[in-house]
Amino acid sequence: MLRSFRYLLFPLSLVYGAIVWLRNWLFDKNIFKSAAFNFPIICVGNIATGGTGKTPMTEYLIRLLQNDFNTATLSRGYKRKTKGFAIADEAATALEIGDEPMQFHNKYPGVTVAVGEERLVAIPQLLHDKPGTQLIILDDAFQHRMVKAGLNIVLTAFNNLYTRDLMLPAGDLRDVKDSMKRADIIVVTKCRPGLTVKEKKEIIEEISLLPHQSVFFTEIRYSRPYHLFTNAQPVIGPGTNILLVCGIANPRPLKDYLTAQMHTYDMLRYPDHHIFHSDDLADIKKHFEKIQSTDKIILTTEKDAVRLVKFQQELKAYPIYVLPIEHSFLFDEGPAFDKLVVNFIRSFDTARPVQE
Repeated sequence: MLRSFRYLLFPLSLVYGAIVWLRNWLFDKNIFKSAAFNFPIICVGNIATGGTGKTPMTEYLIRLLQNDFNTATLSRGYKRKTKGFAIADEAATALEIGDEPMQFHNKYPGVTVAVGEERLVAIPQLLHDKPGTQLIILDDAFQHRMVKAGLNIVLTAFNNLYTRDLMLPAGDLRDVKDSMKRADIIVVTKCRPGLTVKEKKEIIEEISLLPHQSVFFTEIRYSRPYHLFTNAQPVIGPGTNILLVCGIANPRPLKDYLTAQMHTYDMLRYPDHHIFHSDDLADIKKHFEKIQSTDKIILTTEKDAVRLVKFQQELKAYPIYVLPIEHSFLFDEGPAFDKLVVNFIRSFDTARPVQE
């Protein structure tokens, strides 16, 4: 029903698409200027409205690169309560730098995590404040054409390929399909388990790769949950009752995973990047206490966890656990992806491996 209603908005999509196309044309013709840096900058992005796995892809790159290169991430800091450029420190909170940067900061303390709406201003500031930086990963910056990244990694979800989607508001695209020509690497994410070589080839044909482009396929892998405050791991059996607290753009893969793993679960769904308040906390407690079982836990995502941690005093007595996710490359093509990324970085004299 909702999708049928969205189709009625197609005329608005034509208007929005025309505006986006014109903006891209102005950049392509150099009427609007893009700045390039003689420095390795990797952009992780998409042309849809979230839910393609940008955050776990950024984390994949951090894990791949942080031991060999002094790595920094630069994000807009979506829904943070501050403005301007900032580098995360020990006192940083999700409200100050945004939930995804806070997640990076918590998990990878050796990585510089910066935020700034104007990347063109933020990049020189980051390099000034952290002169040892050898690599910057731009999180969700593919549409930010003021900066021309050296390597564009663009994601599209298997169950909602950009080739089959429509512009907002009738569809989920926030950029025109033609923008994918600027991608260097296209990653089809959230593939179903058991994707066949035939299906892979069909999707590659549908995407119509350009000579400079490579395509890879990944599935989501869920790691073992850990307690939000103690890092302890739960004992989860087939009879465990789960209350899922979730505020992400596309919870479908997570719901499919829990459906396959558990007999039943309850869910409290919130908008993407939702900032939890005391009323939400009361609601979570109320729903959890209504579950008629002693074998029960609260489960949330890593993105939601950084926005719930402020309620430590109120939640420390509750069995609240975080479920990590990561990309897993299909068809044994992870090493090929890694090689493309590392070779790009090493093509710059400024990005020499960190000396032990």
